[in-house]
Amino acid sequence: MGLFTAAFQLGSMSEVNEDEANIFMEEFEKLIEDIDAIGIFLHNATISLPMFIPGFGVAWGLFSAWSTGFAFAAIVSITPELEQIPPLTILFLSPFGLMELFAYSLATSRSFILIRAITKKTNLKVFLKPTLIEIGIVIGLLLAGGFLEDYMIKLAQEEGLEMPSL
Repeated sequence: MGLFTAAFQLGSMSEVNEDEANIFMEEFEKLIEDIDAIGIFLHNATISLPMFIPGFGVAWGLFSAWSTGFAFAAIVSITPELEQIPPLTILFLSPFGLMELFAYSLATSRSFILIRAITKKTNLKVFLKPTLIEIGIVIGLLLAGGFLEDYMIKLAQEEGLEMPSL
């Protein structure tokens, strides 16, 4: 969890010029234009499942954390009112953020465990059941988190607030 958080924080501290931010926001808005709970889940599952790949998953998890932080930096550069919000509050104060953080951390740590077992030439059969259980936990967390995030976005929109999905 700590490495993911640190990578996210580093990404959120990135300097994003106006052109980069506008390009990012155009792409981001296309991505989330008609997204619903299942779309949020599928997006997050597409990000998290490769994190289980031995070795690669650790690098992918850290890159995903950094790029999510970078996305926050781009949004802040376009919406200066958000400058007052510390980036880590998105992860730690939103229920879906905590669910995603836990899911991504679980997947990334399993990748590390598996690559360590491979390098020690351990029989991987003993890791099959725990890995499948963890994949199920990650899918369950992300599915519930997708519905919760969708609900909170719709609630914020009803109140007239803009709540971008990360």
